[in-house]
Amino acid sequence: VQLQASGGGLVQAGGSLRLSCVAPGSIFSITTMAWYRQAPGKQRELVATITSGGHTNYTDSVKGRFTISNDDPKITVYLQMNKLKPEDTAEYYCNVRGYSDYEALVSRNAMDYWGKGTQVTVSS
Repeated sequence: VQLQASGGGLVQAGGSLRLSCVAPGSIFSITTMAWYRQAPGKQRELVATITSGGHTNYTDSVKGRFTISNDDPKITVYLQMNKLKPEDTAEYYCNVRGYSDYEALVSRNAMDYWGKGTQVTVSS
């Protein structure tokens, strides 16, 4: 099961992009959806998360500029990125944590599902 992120591209500093990622319908119950990013030579970084209850959290460097959201069926997760900076340049990955079936839910055996990344490049 693999997610597919889209919406990346090349943008000038100060510009905006909107990333989206669709979770497969085979996931029985989703607990959190998140966006990570990895710049060349750096470790993967958690950018933003949203829980099934709608609670959001952001890394300090994107607060006030990025917004994570999902659609009503909570299948698609979005990352609206405004006021982009060159330091936001990275490969962005979506992540979904959830339970594959009822048995996994009862036993609290959550799994992480990852998508292929989408490149975001911000020019100065």
